[in-house]
Amino acid sequence: MACAAGGARAEISGDVVRVGVLNDISGIFQDTNGMGSVEAARMAAEDFNGGGKGIKVEIVYADHQNKADVGSAIARKWLDVEGVDAIVDVPNSAVGLAINTILRDSRMTFLASSTASSDLTGKACSPNTIQWVNDAWATGNTTAAAMMQRGGKDWYFVTVDYALGKGIEAEATNYIEKHGGKVLGSSKHPLGTSDFASFLLQAQSSKAKVIGLANAGGDTINAVKQAAEFGIQQGGQTMVAFLLFVNDIHGMGLKVAQGLQLLEAFYWDMNDDTRAFAKRFAARPGMNGKMPSGNQAGVYASTLAYLNAVAATGSDDAKAVVPQMKTFKGKDKLFGDTTIRQDGRVIHPMYLFEVKKPEESKYPYDYYKLIATIPADQAFRPLADGGCSLVK
Repeated sequence: MACAAGGARAEISGDVVRVGVLNDISGIFQDTNGMGSVEAARMAAEDFNGGGKGIKVEIVYADHQNKADVGSAIARKWLDVEGVDAIVDVPNSAVGLAINTILRDSRMTFLASSTASSDLTGKACSPNTIQWVNDAWATGNTTAAAMMQRGGKDWYFVTVDYALGKGIEAEATNYIEKHGGKVLGSSKHPLGTSDFASFLLQAQSSKAKVIGLANAGGDTINAVKQAAEFGIQQGGQTMVAFLLFVNDIHGMGLKVAQGLQLLEAFYWDMNDDTRAFAKRFAARPGMNGKMPSGNQAGVYASTLAYLNAVAATGSDDAKAVVPQMKTFKGKDKLFGDTTIRQDGRVIHPMYLFEVKKPEESKYPYDYYKLIATIPADQAFRPLADGGCSLVK
């Protein structure tokens, strides 16, 4: 697939660096990840261009179907049979945590650019794992803090009933209650729910100032669409989506999504660098003008950072590559001022956006207006608080 010609160094296994994009290609995350993530990884391989050392790179991919057993089977095959050196992307925390365990004592690197569980840099931290873009701590705490500063003291949660949703709700609840707010209730729903009526009516009747959607992908889209039918925001309640991307807004349309608050690590229209990347991405095969999500940007950034570390060390073994990655401190073109900590957490700014009204949008994918910027040192859990065994 994406490759750079030339001879690889002897320390690189099989004379080629193989990066496996593992994600949801056919389900609720296919727009925010899917084949767009594969193209982002290919872009990173092309831009790496052998690292000045003729290092060959191959990008492979597979669909984990949002099932931990399927994802685990793919990872084991990649590790034991197919010579894959790194796994990137992996939306769905249950799948990501399973992959994290499998790779812990292997030579493979886990670039968890879409796995949102905070346990990856906490009790489940691994010397083989780097976590980019978002996590439940940042999503829960940072979003709650930003909303409470704007008067959102009373909350009701609509939460997907698996590791991701529960983690976000727990982190947000902890922050809200510690800072004088109240959680008036919570409704749990299965992954892939189509009918949110009963959950939204409970949220509406709670009279909570803020309704927090602790879910993602198609679940969030369905919830927002049905909330618009019920006139929830017109009734004075504010809806905040903890994990929503520009692709999701495009799918539901500004008429439905207008006024929604959301936290993002990346927006394609932030600056010249993000716009240049987005323009290239939109022109890729199969993208048909689509702008990249934060998760897809994270696949690009983490894959390129990994390949640069391979070039610097002359090895694709996680024992060499991951420590090299953790020496990085500087400006990433897509995520701004960036540091990679000893627990594997990549630190960068986060942004609270509000979705524009239809009449405020001037061109395709012009969907967000910036409400607040959360500096990198405030956006993520402090290094010493995660309980990670890698932190001395």
